[in-house]
Amino acid sequence: MRCSFDDALSAFPGLALSNAPPLLPAAEVAALLAELGTTHVVWLPDSDVGQWESALQSSPAFRLLRVCRESEAWTIAAGLLIGGARPMIVMQTTGMFDSGDSLRNCLFDMRLPLYAIVGHRSYLVENSTDTAKHFAEPILKAWGLDYILLARTDETPQLREHILKCHAAGKPGVALLAEGRM
Repeated sequence: MRCSFDDALSAFPGLALSNAPPLLPAAEVAALLAELGTTHVVWLPDSDVGQWESALQSSPAFRLLRVCRESEAWTIAAGLLIGGARPMIVMQTTGMFDSGDSLRNCLFDMRLPLYAIVGHRSYLVENSTDTAKHFAEPILKAWGLDYILLARTDETPQLREHILKCHAAGKPGVALLAEGRM
């Protein structure tokens, strides 16, 4: 049985989510991933990028693979890459934190040039006490990962360039996509 992001959210009727669209439009992201030759999007959506689901699911260019835990995203993407595919990982910062050991193993021990788009939870919330907002960049810096912070709606070209730069260099990369709610 398939469960969409909307189906999963309906299990929590008291959960208040903003109807604000994600920073980068779903259709633009799906088109970009198709243009770059992405074969699989491995993801555990959050409240913002979860809104990309329909556009990603309907793209004939790649398969959308849902995972139960973010640590699975890294290992599934690693297997796909080793097998000749070109996966893209999508998750939220808290999932990135939780999946740190899988990330470490795939990116550093196995030296795989995986790329992830990570929703940067609460980044756009002024005076947020959400610690996810404060730890994402220092953690990426500590790991020495090449990352870009996207905080404006017109930055799809910068995402494209960063992905291409990382692919050309054969190194992993992360795009932190600013989000505005917890």
